[in-house]
Amino acid sequence: MDVQGKLNQANGRLRAAKVGVTIEIKGNQLYLRSTFPPKPDSSKTQPYQQRLALGFHANPAGISLAEAEARKVGALLDCKEFSWQPYLKSSGNTLMIGHWIGRFEQFHWQTTPRTQASLTTWKTDYQQIFNKLPAQQPLTLETLVNYIVTTEPDSRTRKRACDYCYKLAEFANLEDRDAIKRLSGSYSAAAVNPRSLPSDSQIAEWRHSLQSSPWGWVVGMLACYGLRGHEVFRLDLADFPVVRVLAGKTGKRFVYPLYPEWAEQWNLQDVKLPNLNLSYSNAKLGTKIAGWFYDRKLPFHAYDLRHCYARRCFEFGMAPDWAAGMMGHSVRVHLNIYRAWIDESTYRRVYQAIVKRPDRPMPPEARDYPTPPLTN
Repeated sequence: MDVQGKLNQANGRLRAAKVGVTIEIKGNQLYLRSTFPPKPDSSKTQPYQQRLALGFHANPAGISLAEAEARKVGALLDCKEFSWQPYLKSSGNTLMIGHWIGRFEQFHWQTTPRTQASLTTWKTDYQQIFNKLPAQQPLTLETLVNYIVTTEPDSRTRKRACDYCYKLAEFANLEDRDAIKRLSGSYSAAAVNPRSLPSDSQIAEWRHSLQSSPWGWVVGMLACYGLRGHEVFRLDLADFPVVRVLAGKTGKRFVYPLYPEWAEQWNLQDVKLPNLNLSYSNAKLGTKIAGWFYDRKLPFHAYDLRHCYARRCFEFGMAPDWAAGMMGHSVRVHLNIYRAWIDESTYRRVYQAIVKRPDRPMPPEARDYPTPPLTN
């Protein structure tokens, strides 16, 4: 359906509900029209017909947002509680950043299903970036760029800052917003050189040194099952040594241990949780675990153990789709990102194991080759 058709339907619903507010298109922008009280700088004293600029684009998504805003404004007018103040903080498309973020979040959840994964992404990605923006300043390209350049160039933080600031700028229709993309740099998780991951012997050694501590159980679970930090606290071990993740970033899944001997030797079925508030959000639990590794100055990070599990999946010859399913991400992520952490020595070990298999294909005997024709 075209924009005009969507507009007609929205206004029809508003009339049927006796909201007293209609949506109009002027240029490529949406406005609300109703009998509003005079603006603070007006010489008039009685309510009269006026337009209220929303800053939404005249497209289907904008009309959905405008309809919701119309219902809110209509209710405020009925209660005699409407104020121009939220709409007059600045002119045109330069409303306060906090105001734009609120609108963007409303739009985001109208176009994105609310799942455990999408809620986690909003909190750990979008919200972390938006919280660092000055909410009481007008949304301008300069303000966004001033924040972006405080991050380290060619880093994951810079790329995330650019990605989410660009989405906000695009939503607000800021001019010259492509300048944000030019600041993004060349960072890519798939392009990073393989990090110096700990060997399985080093992991086992450090796990043994923590054996008497509940954190030894946490380290063991991270290493043996390749879990994300918060997932250690969201498990069902009823089918041990198979564990089921109950609240992962991408929903529920089952995971097999690599190595299965670790699961038994380390008694990982005997759950020993450190003293943390389990009502914390997934993001906060993950931060607590990462902080513990940092404070104890372990020679590797918590997430390194997940990378090592991915490496082990490859060494064990698991199909990428199976490995990706157990790790709780897509096959694309597994191939494009996690394979980037596998170094040459790992490939060499896998190759040597393959060629030494007794059932591997062998070349034909010399007598099986066809005799080449003689040539002069």
